[in-house]
Amino acid sequence: MKRVITAQDVPAGGELRVPIGTIVTASAHEVAASRGVRIVELPEEELSGLAPPEKTVAIGADHGGFRLKEALKPLLESMGLFARDVGVHEEKPADYPDIAHEVARLVAAGSAARGVIIDGAGIGSCMAANKVPGIRAALCYDKASARNGREHNDSNVLTLGARLLTQTQAEEVLRCWLETPFAGGRHQARVDKIMAIERQYRGKDSQ
Repeated sequence: MKRVITAQDVPAGGELRVPIGTIVTASAHEVAASRGVRIVELPEEELSGLAPPEKTVAIGADHGGFRLKEALKPLLESMGLFARDVGVHEEKPADYPDIAHEVARLVAAGSAARGVIIDGAGIGSCMAANKVPGIRAALCYDKASARNGREHNDSNVLTLGARLLTQTQAEEVLRCWLETPFAGGRHQARVDKIMAIERQYRGKDSQ
C-alpha cells in the first residue's frame, strides 16, 4: 500500500524524505512550497538506513540560533548521534514556535529520543515545545541546570539561547545534558505528577 503525505506531515523546514511512489497531496505540495521544504523521494532501503530513534536527536533553530545550531551538529555526530535538522537552513527570519513545534513533534512521536531547539534566548522555544503532549522541555544555561534538567526532571527537549551562551558554553551544556541519565527514584514520582497535570488539561479546549 502506498503511503500518502498530507499537509499535516510537512515539517517547518528542511527536507521531507519519502519512499519512491509516495502519494503527496496537492495541499502538501502547497504547504511545502510555502515553507521552503524540499520533498525528496528515496528508495526504501536508503530510508531504512537512517539512524534508529534512540540514536536520533531532532535539532532546529530560528534565524537567531542558526549559526549555533550549525556549530553544534558536529558535536552530536562526534557522540555517535544522528542530527535530524528540521531547519532553518539560513539566517532568513523565521518564527521560533514553528521550529519548536516540529522538534517537539518528532520527539513526542518517538522519531527522535531527544530534541534541541535554539533561538535568541531559548525561552519562547521552551514555552512552545512544552505545549506538545509528552514533552518536557528545559531551558538550560550551564552544566548544573543541564544536569538537573535530566537527572531530576527527565527532560527530553533542551532549549538554548544563542545570545546568552558562547559556542563553548553551549557545547558544554549540550554534552552534559546528553550524557546525564535520569535518576528515577523519588524523582520519578514528581515527573509522574507533571505528566498527570498535562493529562488533566488535555482536550479541555475541545469540550
